[in-house]
Amino acid sequence: QVPLAESGGGLVQAGDSLSLSCAGSGLIFSQLDMAWFRQAPGKEREFVAAIGWLYSTNIADWVKGRFTISRDNAKSTMYLQMNSLKPEDTAVYYCAAGPMSRGSDDYTYWGQGTQVTVSS
Repeated sequence: QVPLAESGGGLVQAGDSLSLSCAGSGLIFSQLDMAWFRQAPGKEREFVAAIGWLYSTNIADWVKGRFTISRDNAKSTMYLQMNSLKPEDTAVYYCAAGPMSRGSDDYTYWGQGTQVTVSS
């Protein structure tokens, strides 16, 4: 398995920024497509952004211009820079590894999630 561990979540105010990280194992990480999903209470898990192992990206329309996905294969880490946060961004954010897709079912490996709470 590829262990994935998210970090960087927390409590912020509306309009603030937050940067999430997802650390994975070294050799395999650099060959994997990666993604961020989120799940708010009572809602289904939804796609946020994905980045291929060759750095192509796929971003959900509703976060374009606010969130940026990136990765550093040398550090086996993926990032999600979140700007202009809104209360509706409150959710548990998960990183995942698998074929590049917007469907959560397509991803094989998941982190444990990190809570992001945005107060109004």
